[in-house]
Amino acid sequence: MLFLVALAGLISPARADEIVRKGPEADWIKSVDVPSADPARGDQIKNGISWLLADEQIIHRDYGYDDYSRTVYRIVDRPGLEQGASIDLQFDPSRHKVTLNHLRIVRDGQVLDRLDDVKFDIFRQEKDAEKGVFDGWLTAHVNIDDVRVGDVVDYGETYEITPLVGKGLFFYSFSTEWEEPVGLIRTSIIWPASRPLAIKPRGTEIKPVISTSGTGSIYLWEIANPKPVKVEENVPTDFPAWGSIDVSSTASWQSIIDAIQPYYKPATAFPPAFAAKLDEIAARHPLPEDRMIQAMRLVQDEIRYVSLSIGSGSYIPRDPATVIQSGFGDCKDKALLLASALARLGVSAQVALADLDHGRALDQHLPALRDFDHAIVKATIGAKIYWLDATDYLQGGDASNFPQPDYGFALPVFGSGALEKMPSAELESPTVKVAEEFSFPDKPDGHLTLSVLSTHEGADADYMRGKLASRSVSELSDAYLKYYSKRYPGIESAAKLEIFDNRDGNIINVRESYRLPAQALTANDLAKNFSIKAADLGTDLPTPSMVNRAGPVSLGSPVYRRHTVTVSNLKARFSGGEMKDVVTPYLSLKSSWSNTPTTFEVQWDFRTLATQVPAKAVNDYLKSVKDVSDNIDWTFDFTYQDAPENPVPVAAPDRSEQQVIGGLLLVSIFVGIPLFMAIRRW
Repeated sequence: MLFLVALAGLISPARADEIVRKGPEADWIKSVDVPSADPARGDQIKNGISWLLADEQIIHRDYGYDDYSRTVYRIVDRPGLEQGASIDLQFDPSRHKVTLNHLRIVRDGQVLDRLDDVKFDIFRQEKDAEKGVFDGWLTAHVNIDDVRVGDVVDYGETYEITPLVGKGLFFYSFSTEWEEPVGLIRTSIIWPASRPLAIKPRGTEIKPVISTSGTGSIYLWEIANPKPVKVEENVPTDFPAWGSIDVSSTASWQSIIDAIQPYYKPATAFPPAFAAKLDEIAARHPLPEDRMIQAMRLVQDEIRYVSLSIGSGSYIPRDPATVIQSGFGDCKDKALLLASALARLGVSAQVALADLDHGRALDQHLPALRDFDHAIVKATIGAKIYWLDATDYLQGGDASNFPQPDYGFALPVFGSGALEKMPSAELESPTVKVAEEFSFPDKPDGHLTLSVLSTHEGADADYMRGKLASRSVSELSDAYLKYYSKRYPGIESAAKLEIFDNRDGNIINVRESYRLPAQALTANDLAKNFSIKAADLGTDLPTPSMVNRAGPVSLGSPVYRRHTVTVSNLKARFSGGEMKDVVTPYLSLKSSWSNTPTTFEVQWDFRTLATQVPAKAVNDYLKSVKDVSDNIDWTFDFTYQDAPENPVPVAAPDRSEQQVIGGLLLVSIFVGIPLFMAIRRW
């Protein structure tokens, strides 16, 4: 850990001039006039910075390409000094050479050249180190001396870029509109005319002006004073929230496969101990489906996740034997190891590239290596396809029910050369079921008891298994008790938390037991205002603003949950007559209740019915979210008692009625008996 902290620290100043240089712009770079800010958009300026020019100029080179970037902005008020009085140049030293070409301040019409005064502080900032990801990128930080409100800062830098993988591939993407006002967005690309570039706009209709110069083609986009775009929350990744343009040297995904395929051939040799584990799996599990699950668990559970994505390590996996011996690997390493292990077990498998955050929009972009940030495995058994993520751990289930990842699209390395759509989960029954059973005290010095059984299945069982592994049982027990203490003051644990994990069935049961003294029910008026609530039904639904909403609302992965509350030992018959269902095309909450003279039971079933809500339906959706919240939290007066069912008193007959009854009885005896004997003789 100390070594990793040192890596993330300050790089020796003696190396600064070797990593980042200072020098003038190259001859191929065109100087662009700086536009003025639009005064009509002054009220949309953020953080005290008025952006004037964003100019990007790219030219093809034999080793890759050069990328020149010029940025010009005005500092309009005091907050702008915090952001605008320094610049950061971020780069990967394994493939970038960086030159700061100019740094100027324009003050009251006077140009102040600050390039000679620049001193670089080189930092290594591993933003995702806590996640086990180390990318090796550096930041050259420059503090600009004597910057004042009203100054215009103008700087330009050139990156000489040498691709480490896919040297003939080029990809660049830029936004055609910003969240803030900007005077001019300009992009120019000079590329060999014999190798025309593919262009794909997304969310915009802006097209380039294409001209020729010698043997090259010049692609030019100039967007003057674009209207600032409103960035909305909870927008699905496949919705273009703002305009952008992809530019690529290829329109074929096969070009990406050709660049990386040689590095992803399955290994055939393993360290003896690991090979023995695979042979044991083969001996114990004759079915290929079972072998697949056991191999997946072996790689998931025994190889920890650490990503050394430095230089070519961003794209090229380490040898499986090295991964096994080190005991760690990133997604590429673990995916190749799992694919290799499956091949040894007779299961057809290959590595596939995916994107965790934007995978559902991959088909809307041009091919590029940078489109992917994750590697998984595609396994094929007969006509069945399985998607496996080797970076998960403690995953449960068998081949018929284990949760498969859904990242939208994936690109198999040895596939057909096209993206493949990953199947989305379809929930037929609740994956989280919570049953709370309350029993009221039957005597003044007794206790109310509460038993809670939570059942987690499928992906929710995997999530719970990971949660249990990362937290102690006592910590989890304390968290549960804290929740119930807020609702029922004075409640205490009655038994230790019980956990039952059926990993093969991928079901986890958690049982909680509590008790509450009868005096606390009275002292806090709990029995008169007794709350029953379904805590986790719809409470995590997004609630974005509906003001001028343009994009749909993402609801995420499917959700299906059930919550049941049973209250027993009551002194009256209670009903849930006011409860109602909430059903829309996007979500559903169905409520039901039943009772006996001494028990009352409520059941809520909640599920999402779509993955996103259209912008035009956001108002109705937000209303339904509120309706769900209103219908999962109820209060009852459980001190109420039904009136006792006393029998109605019957008046005693008077003396005359007794005489009449007695006479009738004598007549029936003296007449009835002789008559009965005569009938028998007859």
